[in-house]
Amino acid sequence: MHTIRDKNKLLARVRRIQGQTQALERQLSEEGDCVEILQQIAAIRGAINGLMGAVIEGHLVDHVINEPDQAHREAELAPLLHVIKAYLK
Repeated sequence: MHTIRDKNKLLARVRRIQGQTQALERQLSEEGDCVEILQQIAAIRGAINGLMGAVIEGHLVDHVINEPDQAHREAELAPLLHVIKAYLK
């Protein structure tokens, strides 16, 4: 499974996001500069989007593209599309 195979890379991304959110919390607590706060929020959003993209790509490759059984491919695709639609709202 892709999340197990890529576990260390995904966890490294999550830890970087945690560091970014902690930095944002400090900026807000210390009443930091608005532009710097906005830049930090944008960086966090980009990091989250990157994480989502990596997990979606792994899921598509492992569970849709490389899945030999048509029924399993179809079963895996529907929930993924639902998650993507929810994420894009």
